[in-house]
Amino acid sequence: MQKFNELNLAKELIRFPSITPKDAGAINFLSKRLRSLGFNCKILEFSDKNKKSKSIKNLYARLGTKKPNLCYAGHTDVVPPGNIKDWTVNPFRPTVKKNYLIGRGANDMKSSIACFISAVSKFLKKNSKFKGSISFLITGDEEGYAINGTKKVVEYLKKEREKIDFCIVGEPTNPNKLGEMIKIGRRGSLTGKIEVTGTQGHVAYPHLLNNPINTLVKLCSKLKQIKLDNGNKIFQPSNLEFTSIDADNKAHNVIPAKVRANFNVRYNNYHTSKSLKKIINSSVKKICKKNKCTFKIDYLENGDSFITKPEKTILMARKIIKKLTKINPKFSTTGGTSDARFIRKISPCLEFGLVNKTMHKVDECVSIKDLKKLTDIYNSILVEYFK
Repeated sequence: MQKFNELNLAKELIRFPSITPKDAGAINFLSKRLRSLGFNCKILEFSDKNKKSKSIKNLYARLGTKKPNLCYAGHTDVVPPGNIKDWTVNPFRPTVKKNYLIGRGANDMKSSIACFISAVSKFLKKNSKFKGSISFLITGDEEGYAINGTKKVVEYLKKEREKIDFCIVGEPTNPNKLGEMIKIGRRGSLTGKIEVTGTQGHVAYPHLLNNPINTLVKLCSKLKQIKLDNGNKIFQPSNLEFTSIDADNKAHNVIPAKVRANFNVRYNNYHTSKSLKKIINSSVKKICKKNKCTFKIDYLENGDSFITKPEKTILMARKIIKKLTKINPKFSTTGGTSDARFIRKISPCLEFGLVNKTMHKVDECVSIKDLKKLTDIYNSILVEYFK
């Protein structure tokens, strides 16, 4: 049985410039590595019927046919590196400096995948005849629109009656030190695009026109003033943020006909995407009507909030993490969204991975010490789960 080193495997994964939605060979690489451990691998490529999103490669790999099936979920896609000149190393040529591995995806989340594969290889060395199954659900569409990734893999697994009994999502969950935090839920996410239409014309004659930018500014102000809630013991307060405003206007002396704004709402269990759309649509409609503009809103629903009640596997994992890190991890729902929002529809799950301090940043990095410790944690969870 082949044994994989987490550091070497992480380096190999980082070398693939798999900037979402590009795969760059990362999924095939993982499939090859898992096959060498005896996994039955199925590459699942999904596309959008309306051609609004890119075709995405995903991987579902399983070792064993018996229950229970413990699944690890992760993603090989990464965010763009930004200006490469700002990095101290090439982001896709992983480098170790001062006991840190630097590269895009080092903590979000190629190294976590490497740690789990390494943990599985160690586990199988001593437990080749374990009773149960181990599986991997890996997508290339977590950092993107998440349309053709885990969401569709979950639909495929349901159709195939493939049962997952528990899932570990390897997202980087710890703010500062490995062992601080286990995610057991997430706020929901709703993305919107507002387009406001006025009347185009010469900037010197504003009294004859209707500048849609003025209306959009009022809209932004109004929506930001709405206090959605104060949060609760489980979730942070809900929050709406505008992420871009664009009139696509190249002329300094023309009032544009249209202006667009993108926004995102992170919301707790006081709301659903449906209730939020009702609140937003009502405010937009009133202001546009008052200012004699027309509008259009397109939404992308990224999943409602959810919480997984701590049960025996989650409590077992917390006990192991505490033992190996000397830190008692906090159960949390903070942060952004993850593919756990899709997986939780077919399986209870927790999220636990590396320190997220540098994710999406220049010189994203992870401690070599943490890589080994996370591998030990994952291995201990495997041992305890299949006792």
